[in-house]
Amino acid sequence: MSATELREKVIKTVRHYQQQTLFGLRGVMNFALPVKASRPVFVVGCSRAGTTLVYKTLSQSLEIGTLNRETHDLWASLHDLQSRGWDSHRLSKQDALSGDEKFITGYFYSRTGMSRFVDKNNQNGLCVSYLNALYPDALFVYVKRNPGDNIHSLIEGWKRDDEYGTWSEQLPAEVSIDQGHYRRWCFFLFPGWRDYLNGSIERVCAEQYRSMNQAIIDDAQGLSAGRFMEVKYEQILEDPIASFDRLYRFCGLNFTAAVREHAETVLRRPYNAFSEIKKNKWVDSGNAARIKPVLGHTESVAQQMGYERSDYMDAPE
Repeated sequence: MSATELREKVIKTVRHYQQQTLFGLRGVMNFALPVKASRPVFVVGCSRAGTTLVYKTLSQSLEIGTLNRETHDLWASLHDLQSRGWDSHRLSKQDALSGDEKFITGYFYSRTGMSRFVDKNNQNGLCVSYLNALYPDALFVYVKRNPGDNIHSLIEGWKRDDEYGTWSEQLPAEVSIDQGHYRRWCFFLFPGWRDYLNGSIERVCAEQYRSMNQAIIDDAQGLSAGRFMEVKYEQILEDPIASFDRLYRFCGLNFTAAVREHAETVLRRPYNAFSEIKKNKWVDSGNAARIKPVLGHTESVAQQMGYERSDYMDAPE
């Protein structure tokens, strides 16, 4: 090992222990005088709808704390699936415990040093009423995407079960989707998921899309005015500057020059994109023939989300 390599290793080690010490000190401070969260922001939406793009852009702000990663493991430690009989990831206000808010707020504060934070994971869209019960002043950013493209991206995501299905390794059921082609459940469990264990991948993904978006729409009815913002992924593609400027204003954050520069270039270096970013790419994909027959299953919720069939059904007949 060269002197330069040794020096870099020592610096990294020192920084690591400094960071751990800081986390510990903040934890002690929070224990002695618990921090009260202030208007946290939760980014919700169906998996593969563009929630990571929105979350990462909000995380550019220096005015709000962020872990810059998915937090499903953190939340699952409070209400694990096993103790609930693997029913689903859905949580209601009845599941909210006073200790939940204290734990989550303390965790974010110890890692970020801030009482306001932004959070996102694949399951929180099924838990809006639960999150609202914990944080009555929280803001919710609902990211929407048309059903054709979203279902296509979900199907592609199911092919990466080592990335999106690690949480389901202990699932007490045999997954045999598409006659056994998919054997590990990905993304999240919706109510009634057991009825789809032997179904087709397009039916599973269509129901994931329908159930997640319907849950968000239903739970949003219980939020007070001014705390819920909807943003279509397609609008971000058309004008990312205007979309993120509006989003920052909703969250009460400054749309600084640095954030604007990030927004200007973010589509050229996307997060977790499987292919070229464009609207209605499902039409020319290898999944089109499978997706088209299941779009009727999602049409009702898509209309509630503000999508007409003409917005995404332009595949040649």
